[in-house]
This record gives sequence, C-alpha cells and structure tokens, in this order.
Amino acid sequence: MTLSHDLLAWRAEMTQPPGPLNGLARAAQQRINKIIPDKVHAAITSAIEGMTRALLVGSDFTTGSPLTGLTLDERRAHAAKAIDGWKKTAAVEGGVTGAGGFLLAAADFPLLMSFKIKLLFEIAAVFGHDGTVLSERLFILHIFELAFSDGEHRAGVLAAMDDWDARAHPAHLDDFDWRAFQQQYRDHIDLAKLVQFIPVVGAPLGAIVNWRLVEKLGHTAVMAYRMRAEQGAYPPLRTSVQVPLS
Repeated sequence: MTLSHDLLAWRAEMTQPPGPLNGLARAAQQRINKIIPDKVHAAITSAIEGMTRALLVGSDFTTGSPLTGLTLDERRAHAAKAIDGWKKTAAVEGGVTGAGGFLLAAADFPLLMSFKIKLLFEIAAVFGHDGTVLSERLFILHIFELAFSDGEHRAGVLAAMDDWDARAHPAHLDDFDWRAFQQQYRDHIDLAKLVQFIPVVGAPLGAIVNWRLVEKLGHTAVMAYRMRAEQGAYPPLRTSVQVPLS
C-alpha cells in the first residue's frame, strides 16, 4: 500500500545518515560529560535500566482502554491533547529539577522517562491499541527507539515496524535488544539533557529541553501509528499474546 506523502517524507527523514554536525555535537557531549560527577552518570544509567525493568512488568504504564469508533482525524486530535498535557508537565518538572543542581537534575531522568512511556501508552490507546498486548509493547519500544536513536539504527527499527500486524513477534519482552535500546537512548539524549546540569541556566534549559523531547516523541508516535493504520492495522488485531502483569 502506498503511504501518504507526509508519511513518506517522515520515513525519509528518519533514515537520513548522520551529518557533519553530529561529530561536533559528540565532541561537545564528551566535554560536558567530563564535568559531570560520576555519581550523576551512575544515576542516569541506573534510571535507564530501571525504566527498562519497569517495562518488563509494565502494569504501571497502562493508560485506559483502547478507543474505538473514531476517525483518524479524531484520534490525532486526542493524541495532540495528550502530547500537549505531557509537554507542559515535563517542562515544569524539568525547570524545577534544573534549578536544583546536579542531584535534582539527575532525578529528572527517571521522571521524564516515566512521562514519555506513559504518553506512548496513552497514544497507543488513542489509536485503538491495547497496551497489555505483548506486540503492542514491543511497538511502543520501537517508537521510543525511532525518536531517540541515530539514523543508522532508526533505519533498522523502521524496517522492523513495517507491516507490523502481519509479522510474527517474540513471545517474551526478554527477547528485545535492551542493550542497544539503552545505549542508543543514552547516546542520543545525553547532550540535550546535560545542559540541564549547567548552573544558573539549568532551569530554563531543562524546561525547554523536556518540552521538545516530549514533543518529538509524541510526533514520532503519531506518525508511527498513522503509518501502521495506512498499512492496514485497523481494526487492531485481537489475537496477540497478552503480557503477564504479575
């Protein structure tokens, strides 16, 4: 099936190779990394690992029942409202923690990740998908990867998401590549979030960064579910394996 023009443009953007600015950004990231205390780096890494463990259980992240009987435009309107709400929440939280020094800024990582995952489960429900289904949780993880990975990795993720409902999926979340997931997220997010640790300007920068990161994730999710819809995902499959919640 041929996708809409804007979806094709989005896919092309997702798979663009890294440009020359990436090297400069990486160098800046390494310089900032050197001035961040080791205990903060450890807290960040622990937060990422904790979030992945939470996803393995996942019951805390389910958000409502899948919406049915809505047009695609109505679903997009509901998604936009959810994204706007989480952007505001994340911006307030980023500003508060950014004003509190290294330790509070480090605490922003697990909170922001929680906001992001809750947003993705909410958008999944908006587009008619059940977050308790294993294949849906894998799709959510792939959306997260699309938003926060480099171009080369995104190309592979996007290929794995094509014709999602016609594919066979792993029987366990343990089969997901958590190592690549964590590394891609850490490498992609570090530069944007490390500016939050800079004294004085950390608060306003933290608010702006959180707003934009949630906005980017929300846009990626909407486009991913639109792509899935145009590839024939409606109505959502009801025969997928359920994730144990205990």
